[in-house]
Amino acid sequence: MPDSSAAAWPWVRARLSGLRPAARPGARRPGGSPAGRTAVVTDSAAALPADYVSGLPRDGILTVTPMPVMVGAEIYGEGEDDILETIAVALAAGTPVKTSRPSPGQFEQAYRAAELRGYEGIVSVHISGGLSGTADAARLAAAKVGIPVDVVDTGTVGMAQGLAVQAAVEAASAGGDRSAVAAAAAAQAARTKVFFYVPTLEQLRRGGRIGAAASLLGTMLAIKPILAVDGGRIVPLEKVRSGARAVARLEEIVVAEAEAHPGDSVVLAVHHFGNPEEAESLAVRLEAALPQCPPAQISSLPAVLAAHAGLGVLAVIVGTMPGGHGGGGGPA
Repeated sequence: MPDSSAAAWPWVRARLSGLRPAARPGARRPGGSPAGRTAVVTDSAAALPADYVSGLPRDGILTVTPMPVMVGAEIYGEGEDDILETIAVALAAGTPVKTSRPSPGQFEQAYRAAELRGYEGIVSVHISGGLSGTADAARLAAAKVGIPVDVVDTGTVGMAQGLAVQAAVEAASAGGDRSAVAAAAAAQAARTKVFFYVPTLEQLRRGGRIGAAASLLGTMLAIKPILAVDGGRIVPLEKVRSGARAVARLEEIVVAEAEAHPGDSVVLAVHHFGNPEEAESLAVRLEAALPQCPPAQISSLPAVLAAHAGLGVLAVIVGTMPGGHGGGGGPA
């Protein structure tokens, strides 16, 4: 399984192609005009596979707004060459690494571009408001444009957010209005869980994503925490005494979660930062334990999340599609 998006859910493109309505006679198609009435905007915390994004039609149905990362005095954007390596070196050297929400101006620009393409409305799907002010920036921008914008706070992050974005794109490609597209994103976010392990809580503490007391306790007792995203925030799930046991327990939790939904399609994604071999090994074990699920996609955390999780993180996203929706079990 490659550590990339080289084979990331090709069925998504096929499904979108089948849903996409034919162009109306005389319809305006500047460089590929809207296939539907609603455009989707998101942020780079969604960790969408690169080939999923590049494989979409060039009609502006999806815009991914990069989230800035500050390493020392330098500011980087998601997608810049070697940003993850830069973050890894900085963390190892103790150089401050911080993140910021995109500016309202970035979202305003994306919304106006969708309007110029002929879209009637926008659904803006974002990282949990409990972890970032990104959704607030989107709301500020929405108030400045003439096209209506619905902002969806997914209450989650990573490919859990990404699955919600994909659900929104699918609904939009089928011609859904803002209400239908927003509902699709919110419903998928609610059906997706995030579980992860970090060797140390220090970087999460520095970024204000987990309390100082929890970080200190973990350091003093050499506890290896298993965490989850719940209620839009990072919460401790279990405390384990060794890294090996923590990874094994993470696997058990994921398998139990996947098996708790018989009759539904379940998809998995594995994120890592600096430990691709460990992620590969975990994905192989999950595939053996869950033969009913398609193989997990493996990818590095996006820079904005890697900056907070730190080196050595392993995260697993478990997404459920009720009734087998998703054409073979992949994410919609």
